[in-house]
Amino acid sequence: MGKPILLKLKTVPCTFVERVNRFVALVEVEGEIRKALVTNTGRLEEFMVPGRRAFCLPKTGGKTDFVLLAFEDLEGRGAIIDTRTQAKAFERAVELGLVPWLSNCRIKRKEVTIGRSRLDYLFECPSGEIYAEMKSAVLRGGGRGEYAMYPDCPSTRGQKHIRELISLRKAGKRTMMFFIGAVPGVEKFMPYERGDPEIARLLREARNAGVEIHALSISLLPSGEVAIERPELEIEV
Repeated sequence: MGKPILLKLKTVPCTFVERVNRFVALVEVEGEIRKALVTNTGRLEEFMVPGRRAFCLPKTGGKTDFVLLAFEDLEGRGAIIDTRTQAKAFERAVELGLVPWLSNCRIKRKEVTIGRSRLDYLFECPSGEIYAEMKSAVLRGGGRGEYAMYPDCPSTRGQKHIRELISLRKAGKRTMMFFIGAVPGVEKFMPYERGDPEIARLLREARNAGVEIHALSISLLPSGEVAIERPELEIEV
């Protein structure tokens, strides 16, 4: 049985040249050097190697011509670095009922302001509401490359979100942190201690406080389709 398809995209093959700054990269498209928007604020050093084959999405307006969508990775499948595409794929998976840990839930609101933070989602489920934050896990680790990991660099914003989820949970709210393992072939998730040891510590504290922690994996197929690979990854925090 094939992997469930979440999105169908019109991708453009490109070659990574260099990262200009946090939000802009140079890519080569049909022999021309063009600017591409980078939505992922991680360092992404394992992918952003000059000459590496990548996939872009055309865009209109702004100072860039493309969005840097993914890098060619395992067996021709792409590791999706674009956080907007990750979110769209996840939302489609929820809509199709493909996320077992959100069974019979729906997205009630997005970008929910709570306390001094803004969380990504408020889900409405038969058992009540869930405040949730999504993070991008596109660092591969483990002896067989079986882990999707987060973060690849310090993230004070990520720390703030986890603390907010812990506080909400202690106040009696149901809360969740989940990760999009957008690296083909991964089976598990774990925090990357060397990237941010405080994130790793906070995730353990969150788990002990009752914050739910989940992860799923997606990839970009050579056809330009985004597929769900595993609806639930094993969690090791």
